[in-house]
Amino acid sequence: MPGFFFSHNNMTELNGKEDCKLAKDKVHKKKQKAFGADLKSYLKCMLPHIDSGIKTSNSRNVMLSAEEVIQWSLSLEKLLASQSGQGVFREFLKSEFSEENIEFWLACEDYKKTKSDHLHGKAERIYEEFVQSDAIKQINIDYQMREATAKKAQDPTHTSFDEAQKTVYILMERDSYPRFLKSKSYLNLLNQLQTNTSK
Repeated sequence: MPGFFFSHNNMTELNGKEDCKLAKDKVHKKKQKAFGADLKSYLKCMLPHIDSGIKTSNSRNVMLSAEEVIQWSLSLEKLLASQSGQGVFREFLKSEFSEENIEFWLACEDYKKTKSDHLHGKAERIYEEFVQSDAIKQINIDYQMREATAKKAQDPTHTSFDEAQKTVYILMERDSYPRFLKSKSYLNLLNQLQTNTSK
C-alpha cells in the first residue's frame, strides 16, 4: 500500500538529497506564518521516496498510511501512540510555539520507564527544564501544581510528574489537538496519502 516513510530516530538523512534536508531545516527555523509552506516543501521532497522509503543509517523505516493518519483523528491518545503522529504533532506545536507540552509529556513517559536508581537525576532534569518558574520550556500549570510537583521531584518516585503530565495532556487535548486536526498540515498530509492510496 502506498504511503510515506518516516524514521523513528532521524528524519534529516534523506539519501543525500540536500534540498530535502534544507526544506526540513526550514521547518524548524521559520515562524508560524511560513510553517505551512515549509511543511508543504518538505512533504514534496518526500514524494519521490514513496516506493523506496527514506533511508537512514541507523534506524528502521516506518510506513505512514492514510489509515494511520485517520486513526490520529479519533483521539489524542491514538495520535501520541504513533511515533509518526508524535513527530507531525510536534512540528505543529512548534508552529504554535507550544512544543514544550509534548516534550514534557514525552519526558514523563520516558521517566516512568526509568530504573529507580536513575530517578533522581531525571526528575531534576525534568523539573529544571519544564516545571520550575524560570524554566526555558516552562509548561502551563498553576502555582499549586508547580509547588506540589516541585516537592514530589525532591523525593522522586515513578509517579512524581503524573498530575502535571495529566494537566498538560488535558490542555493539549482541549486546545492544541482540535486545532491540529483542522490545520492545513494535517489535512494536506491526509489528502496526499489518500490520493496516493487511490492511485
